[in-house]
Amino acid sequence: MAMSYPFPIYFILLIITIPRLISTVGKTEQWKSSLPTELSTNNNLSEKLINDPKALEEASTDYGNLVHDFPAAVFRPTTVNDIATLVKLSFNSSVPFRIAARGQGHSTRGQAMARDGVVVDMKGLRERDREGVKNNIKMKNVNEGIKVFGDSKVGYYVDVGGEQLWIDVLYETLEYGLAPVSWTDYLYLTVGGTLSNAGISGQTFRYGPQISSVHQLDVVTGKGEFVRCSKQKNSELFHGVLGGLGQFGIITKARIALEAAPKR
Repeated sequence: MAMSYPFPIYFILLIITIPRLISTVGKTEQWKSSLPTELSTNNNLSEKLINDPKALEEASTDYGNLVHDFPAAVFRPTTVNDIATLVKLSFNSSVPFRIAARGQGHSTRGQAMARDGVVVDMKGLRERDREGVKNNIKMKNVNEGIKVFGDSKVGYYVDVGGEQLWIDVLYETLEYGLAPVSWTDYLYLTVGGTLSNAGISGQTFRYGPQISSVHQLDVVTGKGEFVRCSKQKNSELFHGVLGGLGQFGIITKARIALEAAPKR
C-alpha cells in the first residue's frame, strides 16, 4: 500500500535528499578532471571504470559510518593484472591519484575509501567462473579463487584470492575435512580485508590472529609491482602488509594453513 506523508514531512524529506543528490551528481561530472588523462585513454582500464551516482555513493561509506569520502570513480577489475596496471599508472603519473581496495566495506575509519581517487571493487575478481582444478589431493569442481593443496613439509594449505569470502573458504575446505586454524567472528568478510586488519576474533586467545597462520602472500605494491612474499622472502613487505590496513599493498592471494576441521 502506498504511503502518503503530511506536507511538512514531505517538504523536509526533499530538503534532505536534493542536496545529497546534487553533491553526488557533481562528483560524477567532475571525475574526468580529477583523474589523469592517461587513465581515460587506456581502453583496458577506462572500460572498467564506473562513475554512476549509485556506485560512487556506495564507495563513499563503510560499516563504521563515520567517514564519507567520494571517489572520482569505482574500478571493477577482472584480473590481478588490471589492479597492477591501475596502481602503476597512478605511481608513474605526474599527478598521482589515491587508490583503495574495497572488499565488503566493513572497515570503520575510511580505509576502503579514496577521496577524488579510485576505489577498486574487489568483487569483480570473485565473479569469475568456477571450473575443475586438479591438485595433489583429490579435487572436485571448486571456486577458481580457492584451491586446496597438501604438502609433506608444510601440511595442508589453501591458496585463496584476497577478494574471496571466508564463508566460501570454509565451504571449499570442508569438502576435504579441513579448515583454517583461526577465524573471524563474522564469515562474510574478504580474506584480504581481514588479513589487512590482523583478523582478530574470539578464537585469537587460543589460536592467534589470522595473520599468524599465513604462509605466503601475493601483493600489488604501491608502485604497481606484483610481489610474492613470506617470512623468508621479501619478509619486510610480508609483515608490513599483514595488519597494515592496506597501506603497503593490495593482497591478491594468500596461502593459509589448514588443519583437520572440528566435528562441530
